[in-house]
Amino acid sequence: MKGPRVVLRIFGLSGLVTVASLVVAFLYGGPTALFLCAILGILEVSLSFDNAVINATVLQRMSEFWQKIFLTIGVLIAVFGMRLVFPLAIVWVTAGLNPVEAFDLALNPPANDAPRFEDGSPSYETLLTEAHPSIAAFGGMFLALLFLNFIFEEREITWLSWLERPLARAGKLDMLSVVVAGISLVLAAEFLAEEEVRATVLLSGLLGMIVYIAVDGLGSMFHTEEFDEEHSGPSELAKATGKAGFFLFLYLEVLDASFSFDGVIGAFAITSDPIIIALGLGLIGAMFVRSITVYLVRKGTLSEYVYLEHGAHWAIGALAAILIISIGVHINEVITGLVGVAFIGAAFISSILRNRREGDSNEAGEIEDEKSVTPVS
Repeated sequence: MKGPRVVLRIFGLSGLVTVASLVVAFLYGGPTALFLCAILGILEVSLSFDNAVINATVLQRMSEFWQKIFLTIGVLIAVFGMRLVFPLAIVWVTAGLNPVEAFDLALNPPANDAPRFEDGSPSYETLLTEAHPSIAAFGGMFLALLFLNFIFEEREITWLSWLERPLARAGKLDMLSVVVAGISLVLAAEFLAEEEVRATVLLSGLLGMIVYIAVDGLGSMFHTEEFDEEHSGPSELAKATGKAGFFLFLYLEVLDASFSFDGVIGAFAITSDPIIIALGLGLIGAMFVRSITVYLVRKGTLSEYVYLEHGAHWAIGALAAILIISIGVHINEVITGLVGVAFIGAAFISSILRNRREGDSNEAGEIEDEKSVTPVS
């Protein structure tokens, strides 16, 4: 009975939040709002499963205190910051409106969901869509570096060995990930971005790279310093505390923000109502991502299914490529979600097959050992 109880304890709050969100959506806008809220929740969970896997890999390195901080304060930032305040902030900046005017613009779209009002002023959705190239460049570069640093690093266990091992050998060249990401950004700005936003795309992409290098570097630096102070050397049992935990927390928040870009932008293909987006993406979606993250950490799933981390990083690479390509080409959100699910699913199945092979090998070894034992007469 422990298994079902653990699952209920981990996912119970998410279930309650989902029911409450759907009730609020129904009271707010009737059956239509209820349906849209449910669709957005499903969209966010499908797009963010790889996010949960990566969160779990980082969360395992953090002390219990910083894990709780991320799973409480961090989730509030994800819910209200990225899913509600972030889209509004983009409109504040791009349209020169104050927060109240931006919120009013979001709640009162043009008739028949037209892109502009009768006086020619752009709608909230139009303003956010026009900002997409710079958002995609920032998020795409951040995720690209995360993916590239993973595949250019030598690892004892590889999933797509025929590809990962040659890439790891190539990764011995210092700063190769930055070189590849930088070339990708220049090519995207030159061939995908329209001329009037080319400089903005380059600047946004460069900022994405800087943020990744800074946050990841600070986290690693303080993590190593604390290891040196507390241990004779790095240990997998050591958990990041203090400054190391704080910078890993910042790293996870920026990572969640980068993952959220596609979901927030994709949500506007369904509705431009910020209340429905906050309920569907923020409360339902973010809470379930939190629960999946906790489940992966508590159950030790990443240790049992060793290829999940690999699959998640390949899904991140695909998402980074999609974001960069979307600077100039629209890509359906369904494709984005399915690509991530496909990589995670394939890695999960590969992990199961690997575990079975190892189990069979261990059994065969035990049988051979029994045969080799000479009976005592």
